[in-house]
Amino acid sequence: MKHLLSTADLTKAQAIELLDIAEDMAEVRTREVKKLPTLRGRTVVNLFFEDSTRTRTSFEAAAKRLSADVINFSAKGSSVSKGESLKDTAQTLEAIGADLVVVRHSASGAPQVLAQSGWIHSGVVNAGDGTHEHPTQALLDAFTIRRRIHGSSSRGADLQGLTVLIVGDIVHSRVARSNLWLLTTLGAHVTFAAPATLVPLAIDRWPVDVVHDFDEALAVKPDVVMMLRIQTERMRNAFFPTEREYARLWGLDQDRYRGLKPEALIMHPGPMNRGLEISSEAADSAQATVLEQVANGVSVRMAVLYALSALPDADILGRPE
Repeated sequence: MKHLLSTADLTKAQAIELLDIAEDMAEVRTREVKKLPTLRGRTVVNLFFEDSTRTRTSFEAAAKRLSADVINFSAKGSSVSKGESLKDTAQTLEAIGADLVVVRHSASGAPQVLAQSGWIHSGVVNAGDGTHEHPTQALLDAFTIRRRIHGSSSRGADLQGLTVLIVGDIVHSRVARSNLWLLTTLGAHVTFAAPATLVPLAIDRWPVDVVHDFDEALAVKPDVVMMLRIQTERMRNAFFPTEREYARLWGLDQDRYRGLKPEALIMHPGPMNRGLEISSEAADSAQATVLEQVANGVSVRMAVLYALSALPDADILGRPE
């Protein structure tokens, strides 16, 4: 059984093929009947140990549009809150017929443990694990960029030569990590802009430029500016002096937004902290892709579920085990 655990596992050809499948899935949204019979008889379990209405709902919509049966499992109020282990929970879900398990967990590496431990035989999709990765978010971001850049001719296209600036809370961001691996694989040049306190250790080993001045990073006129949410729930007021100071130095405010080149894209994985990392003018502008990212997330997740479940012999996400 195959899994999607990290964008670092995808080759360029595999990533482009997934994005192309997502183009097919996006066409389903335009139909009167927005469903395909592809996964009829299959069961997808959303196993969420962390709250995330946006991601869970997107995976649920994706599975249902493919005609799969969906079981939503939340750790709160379940046996997990009584001390049940990840292993026992996963095996219980497989015993009731799970074909694919979509996992979101606060511990980095939890989806990998499920996929590689031999505890279950279901396919595993990483829906976000700790500060490690969020591969489907990166795929939907790449899909959104590709559509904006290439339009109707996006099928088969990569992101060669594109400059992407990812700004803010890098150290806590699984979105930044997944985007770095995927966008680099697709040919884009990625730069991180963040205060030194919000940059991971050993980042010099990553294929990325790091800048500690937002205005300096914007001076090169990037094609894409991706603002990250400040994850206060993972902080203890020790990473920057005040929110006001952060917004002044690192927020995409009105002046910085107006200094972007007209065709530059403004992205945010959501939810947004308006007035902190991004101004309302920037977030609501025609250059912003925030709502497109949400809509495209369903198409991309349909593509992932289809590739894992309906194409068991296809070499899209790696060779079968």
